[in-house]
Amino acid sequence: MPYVMVQIPDPPAPPSPASRPVPTSADVARLAGVSRATVSYVLNNAGAVRISEPTRRRVHEAARELGYVPHAAARSLRAGHSRMVLMPAPPVPAGPLYSQFVHDFQQALSRLDYTVVQYGASGLRGDEAARAWAELRPVAVLVPGPGIGPEGVAVLKRSGARAVVTLGCDRVDGAHALLLDHERVGRAAARHLYDRGRRRVGVVVPRERGLDMFSRPRLAGVRAALDGTDATVTELSLAYTEESARALAARCRELGLDAVFAFNDEYAVLVLSALSDQGVRVPEDTAVIGADDLLLGRLVRPRLSTVHIRLPAGRDLAELVDRAVRNPGAPPEARELLAATVVGRESS
Repeated sequence: MPYVMVQIPDPPAPPSPASRPVPTSADVARLAGVSRATVSYVLNNAGAVRISEPTRRRVHEAARELGYVPHAAARSLRAGHSRMVLMPAPPVPAGPLYSQFVHDFQQALSRLDYTVVQYGASGLRGDEAARAWAELRPVAVLVPGPGIGPEGVAVLKRSGARAVVTLGCDRVDGAHALLLDHERVGRAAARHLYDRGRRRVGVVVPRERGLDMFSRPRLAGVRAALDGTDATVTELSLAYTEESARALAARCRELGLDAVFAFNDEYAVLVLSALSDQGVRVPEDTAVIGADDLLLGRLVRPRLSTVHIRLPAGRDLAELVDRAVRNPGAPPEARELLAATVVGRESS
C-alpha cells in the first residue's frame, strides 16, 4: 500500500501583545458586571460617589485581569485640565539637600492625585524652554532657578497651565514664587567666623557652570555681613578637582587667610583635604565652614562646621500648588523658603 504523507499545519500562534485590542472601560464593566460610570468612579478615585468595597474589588480585579489602565488624556479632556505637574531638571547637578526636597514635594503632590513628570535638560533656556514645556500641557510647572521671564509664564498659562511656580532668588511677574535667599547663607557663615576672631576670610566661588546662581549671592552675603568691620574678604575661584584645591590651599597660605567659607559641604571637604596636605592646621591656622549640613561633614576630621539650611515641608508647597490650580485667578503668592543657622563643629 502506498504511503501518503499528510502535512499537519502548525497551530496558529497566539496574537502578539501589539496586535491584541486595547482593553476599554466597557470591557472592564462587562467583566466586573457593573456600569462604565462605576468603573470610572472606582479607577479615578472619585470620592464624591459612594461605591461599596466588594464592587471596588471586582472592578480592580477586572482591570488587572484585562491589563486596563485609565487613559490620562481622556480623563484630562473630561476634567478640562490635566493632573500633570511638570518639574524641569535644574540647570546644575542636584545635591542631596535639593534631591530630598524634590522627593518630598513629589510624594506630597502624588497624595493629592497629581502626576509629577520631570523634564530632562534639553539645552533650551528661558522662554524657549517654556514653549517646549507648554507642549506637554501641564496643569502646573515648577521652574528651578532663573531662566524664565514674564513672556514664558504667559506662554505656559495660554497653553492651559493653571499655576507657574518659580524656585529661586527673584520673583517673576505672573508666577508664584518660592524664594531662596542665598545671601542669608553667606551672612550666617561670615558672622560665625567673625565672632570667632577670624579677620582674613576667603570665600569659594565654584567654577562649575550654573553654580553662580547660588555662589554669587552667598559671596554677597559674606561681603554684606563684614562690611564696615576690620575683616577682609577674598574671592577664591575653585574647580571641583584635587589639582584646583591644591592650588587654592597654596594661595590661602600666601594670602595668610585665617578662614574659608567653602560654598557648601562638598567643596569644604575638598578644601579641608587640600589644606591638610599643605600642612595647614584646621582650625588653628585656617578655619573652614561649609553649608547644607550633609552627613559627609560629620564623617571627616576635624568635623566640619556648616550652615544648616531648613527648607519647608513638601506638603506645604504641594498644597500651595493645589490652591493655585483650584483658583488660577488668585494673585501670585510669594514665600521665603530658606532659613539658615550655623552648626559649629571642630573645623572652625
